[in-house]
Amino acid sequence: MNATYIRIDLLRQLRSIPTIAFTFAMPSFMYVLFGANMPYGDSMSGHANTKFYVMTSMAAYGAATAAVSISSMSATESMLGWGRQLALTRASSASVVGNKVAVATVVAMIAQALVFGVGWQTGARADSWQVWLWTFLISLAGAALFAAYGLGMGLLFKSETAVGLASSSLVFLAFLGNVFTPLDGFMLKLAHVTPMYGYIGLVRWPQLEGSLVQTGPETPGSDALWVLLANLGAWTLVFVALALLGLRRARTRQ
Repeated sequence: MNATYIRIDLLRQLRSIPTIAFTFAMPSFMYVLFGANMPYGDSMSGHANTKFYVMTSMAAYGAATAAVSISSMSATESMLGWGRQLALTRASSASVVGNKVAVATVVAMIAQALVFGVGWQTGARADSWQVWLWTFLISLAGAALFAAYGLGMGLLFKSETAVGLASSSLVFLAFLGNVFTPLDGFMLKLAHVTPMYGYIGLVRWPQLEGSLVQTGPETPGSDALWVLLANLGAWTLVFVALALLGLRRARTRQ
């Protein structure tokens, strides 16, 4: 990876008004709307309270959204000829993907930190600081998966609609992945093979240790750690391959 490229691209993203408004402010607003004022928010669920659970969900979704939005902008950059410029340098496809993923991950970290800060101020609590730390780190690491997804979508669908397509598809994946609403029955079984499921399950692991929150009549179950890791690992390979394929096709077209 190239530190200069990462620094310049990061500064460019931080000067963008849409990035500040939607990538940074929206996840915190969603937490305040759905979690900060809930009547049972102080009740304990695992190693933290319910507000912490909602905060974690919104922070993880916000981090993933930030990563997808930033990395999928590669479509616009490619249309402006940036891909052609990179093709003239020594940068390999893997290096370009790594640089874009690094920038998206830093932006995701900022968005996530804001949600955590708002959560702390509004009563989100955990048994220990280790729960906060591990939740934050796991969420941030997993966001890199969706940076690769956004990059691949942006390069394969070379149009100005690529950013909207990548972001809107993430909302659909979040609902299917047990992020917003606890699922049960067939929908929960289906969720196990979706990309958001392993990610959000690992993010919630410090609090719930694999236990599932369910609202239906079925007895709440749990997920083994290896199941969540296998899901995340498999989708990471798929999305990285998608990003590399998109980059090579973009260079071929140019």
